Amino acid sequence: MTVLIDPPDWPGHGRLWSHLVSDTSLAELHAFAERLGVPRRGFDRDHYDVPASRYADAVRLGAEEVRSRELVARLTAAGLRRRKRG
Repeated sequence: MTVLIDPPDWPGHGRLWSHLVSDTSLAELHAFAERLGVPRRGFDRDHYDVPASRYADAVRLGAEEVRSRELVARLTAAGLRRRKRG
């Protein structure tokens, strides 16, 4: 099981956010997010948006801290990356 989280560097709605992904499966990601208490509405194509206030909780539950670039690379390598359609 590998769930990854990047630093809360992404602004939105007056907060900073992290991205939570799995490099194994979406089922693993959804299960982890449920344990973390992140609502399903936080899911966006291939990741969950996690507020900065929950970052430490995600790490305590076992999410691996990685830089954003590594998170995207590992998500892509796993074949789980879902880009927005233009």
